[in-house]
Amino acid sequence: MFDLKHYMDEKRVRVNAALENCLPNENEPPALLHQAMRYSVLAGGKRLRPILVIASAEAFGGSTDDALTPATAVECLHTYSLIHDDLPAMDDDDLRRGKPTLHKAFGEANAILAGDSLLTLAFELLAGAAEAARLTGELARAAGSRGLAGGQFEDLASEGALPELEALIRIHSRKTGCLLSAACRMGAITAGAGDAEIESVSLYGAKIGLAFQIVDDILNATSTTQALGKATGSDADRKKMSYVALTGIDAARNKARTLLDEAISEIEKTPGSITPLVALAHYIADRTS
Repeated sequence: MFDLKHYMDEKRVRVNAALENCLPNENEPPALLHQAMRYSVLAGGKRLRPILVIASAEAFGGSTDDALTPATAVECLHTYSLIHDDLPAMDDDDLRRGKPTLHKAFGEANAILAGDSLLTLAFELLAGAAEAARLTGELARAAGSRGLAGGQFEDLASEGALPELEALIRIHSRKTGCLLSAACRMGAITAGAGDAEIESVSLYGAKIGLAFQIVDDILNATSTTQALGKATGSDADRKKMSYVALTGIDAARNKARTLLDEAISEIEKTPGSITPLVALAHYIADRTS
């Protein structure tokens, strides 16, 4: 039987080592900036996005070694997005992964610069990868105004508005789904997958990305700060547009399960070794933190 915990633990060790290696040394000038970058990147976390890069590469005959560069690039960009999302001008959060957010620990200006530096580092890493141009394009599209940044913009702009399904799907798909889908596509590209295989894993990633954000909405409403390592109840406090606000908790859970089934259906179209991807989809839909 496939042991997802062992798989994720093993891949997390490899990803963490690669991140440690690619980040500037904490004593290298400007030392405070480099310490801030390391504080956020090495603060822990599930490493779900880099693990999806690796699992997608493995599904099409690639290896962890082949996928580590794009995996670390994706995690650097993801961490940049968390740093900026937490800023006072955005979500104004005080806690991330059970620790003070970066602007609380290092100051707002240093947090902005650390986020900028991690975003830039992500593309520096990809510049040295095989298939550099394709991988760079994938990550850039996922991160920009049509992806993650655009989703955050619409999320902030929608605060206080009445929840509306089409707008909510667009926000969640851009803010979360685009990067998870890109992670899967980048892994497949690294392994030399064909166009049809890349399309299947892309749709899988988009669906688990939307499921991930719906579960995030549910946990924000039902869990505790201690369990999540970040603030809970903040969606309601800020009158954010969320699945819980739109449909209620039970219907939101049902939607996440439907997306799980659809994601698995997509990935089953591929001929590769998909067991880790199927298990990761279940993990996303069933997670409690």
